[in-house]
Amino acid sequence: MKNKVARAIIIGAGACGGLCCAQSNVTMYGIADLGVVSENGGPGGRVLKVTSGIANGSRLGFKGSDDLGGGMTAIFTMDAGILADTGASAQGGLLFGRQAFVGLAGAAGTLRLGRQYTFIDSSLGALDPFYLGFAGRMSNVFTAGYISRVDNSITYSSPVRGGLSGELAYGFGEVPGDASAKRYAGAAATYATGPLYVRMAHQDANTLSSALVAGRARNTVLGATWDFGVVKAHGAVAVSKSTAGAATTVDSADLMLGATVPVWPHRVLFSYVRRDDRRAANGDASQIGIGYTYALSKRSTLYAAYAHIDNRNGAAYVVGNATDNGTGNQAWNLGLRHTF
Repeated sequence: MKNKVARAIIIGAGACGGLCCAQSNVTMYGIADLGVVSENGGPGGRVLKVTSGIANGSRLGFKGSDDLGGGMTAIFTMDAGILADTGASAQGGLLFGRQAFVGLAGAAGTLRLGRQYTFIDSSLGALDPFYLGFAGRMSNVFTAGYISRVDNSITYSSPVRGGLSGELAYGFGEVPGDASAKRYAGAAATYATGPLYVRMAHQDANTLSSALVAGRARNTVLGATWDFGVVKAHGAVAVSKSTAGAATTVDSADLMLGATVPVWPHRVLFSYVRRDDRRAANGDASQIGIGYTYALSKRSTLYAAYAHIDNRNGAAYVVGNATDNGTGNQAWNLGLRHTF
């Protein structure tokens, strides 16, 4: 009798374990991206180097979901940036510096808590023909210096209704005695239907330097893409303004026009980016970028890219890539990306 009871308990436990496995899902993923970069126009002269994360930042991540029933799902993502050329951690050495959050998703929308991308960053990634990678990334000039990630943040994403969705975010500065210091707030709206994609995002961040100088940075981006099949058109405008104490450090209006030409397994990327400095210094800049990718398979891609920035009136913008800020106003990329 005792053996029968023990056997029933073991069978029941095994069934419960199987049920839990069926309800939960954890995925490991990553990108290994390495290539050669040639930079020119910097104060130290030409730089030739092997760089990790030219097209997309190299990474190793874990994400998962747990079906809680009633249409509710628990989700998480732990995303570690890796400098594959040296093996070091990216994002200043943070273990999960790209993203680290947990959340709940259901019919009313999705709520996430943790370290997350800002809406400006996700907007530029969706609008840029270079997806914020390669030498031609629009962020070399467009809304340069914006905040890309926020710690200690809460975000809400609404359900999609008729192609329209919205997002809200708040990041806690966690500065003792001053709740407004280093505080972040963001909002975004997206409309996507058929070949049309439209995105608008705004962020307002309070800053606090090591010298305890208070500042404020505001960025607003509006852009769209239209997929014609043989070519995908990209366009965006932005206004940015920031202060440090009483001094205005950024006051600009930016423009990006671009195109993607996909002819499988080939893809050609192009963009023109213009920055209009509205300060008295009038440090304008414009960038031309062109790129080419060749899909060796669904997971492995060869690529090449080139970008040049024309700086005016003392402006000093440089050509970077997905993980490297760059050193000069001109750069070539040649590399290989593998996703898993």
